[in-house]
Amino acid sequence: MIFESLPTTPRSEELLDKAFSRAARSGRAKSGLEAQESMLQTASSILSDNLENVVTEWPDFGTVDPFYYELADAIVDVDELRQSLSEVTWASRQIAEIRREYQSKMRKSDPDTARKHRKQAFARMADIVEEIADDLLRVGEARDSLKNLPDIRPNEPAIVVAGYPNVGKSSFVNRVTRASNEIARYPFTTKGVQIGHFERDRIRYQIIDTPGLLDRPEEDRNDIEKQAASALEHLADAVLFVVDASGACGYPLDVQMELRDAVAARFAERDVPVITVCNKSDRSTDAEADYYMSIETDEGVEEVLDAAVDAVGWSPDIPPSRQE
Repeated sequence: MIFESLPTTPRSEELLDKAFSRAARSGRAKSGLEAQESMLQTASSILSDNLENVVTEWPDFGTVDPFYYELADAIVDVDELRQSLSEVTWASRQIAEIRREYQSKMRKSDPDTARKHRKQAFARMADIVEEIADDLLRVGEARDSLKNLPDIRPNEPAIVVAGYPNVGKSSFVNRVTRASNEIARYPFTTKGVQIGHFERDRIRYQIIDTPGLLDRPEEDRNDIEKQAASALEHLADAVLFVVDASGACGYPLDVQMELRDAVAARFAERDVPVITVCNKSDRSTDAEADYYMSIETDEGVEEVLDAAVDAVGWSPDIPPSRQE
């Protein structure tokens, strides 16, 4: 997952303490002009390199998969994050420029004057780092928020399971993935995303149940949930919309079908097939559906899964076009 390996972002105070304390140690190992030059080189390199690393470890949001972009933007403001990363890049370059400026001055100085130059350089470097203190905080907070995003892979086919609560979505995911599923909670949903995997014809499929995102009308979702649901549009290769005609789920069938129509309209913009599945068919089949199944009796489950795989239409001989 692209955000999982992001390193911890240093705070401005931590970075300055690290740079200047190491510079002091390097200066003690030398004397005169050489000591001042060594201190300047050490401090500036630590500051400039660490700031550059903060930026280079982040993915390029201009080329990142739209699924991850929108998912990230649902949790942090990507535009603000990119601006902060730009400010950190500026600071890294400014510090490198200050180093070059004062190295040139020191070459023409005696030790006492070189010490004054080095102190001036340190003061200017500290001002620059303090100027981006808020940006470092923002980058660090974004890293902490994004590092635990779900391990959903845009380069693997994905089947999204939608429908109201208690219609059997989680039971279906459990049934078709056996013990290979995982349930985790993420900032955009309080109930937890369930992710399972199964294989067909040498292809690994992801099957995803997303409580809080596609289990109620859009007007009932908060802003984060709406944007996370939007991210799923970029990910899904097929949608299984599960309804319960028996009434046992607690939601009238007409209300369920209204949500189905809304989900179908959302995914139609990207030509993602939406398959309507009536679960609990051992109790009732009074719903217009593409397939009927009963998780309880195991009837029709494999047919539904086969239909989802056929709708996805991925071939083991054709490499996926989506990239991580």
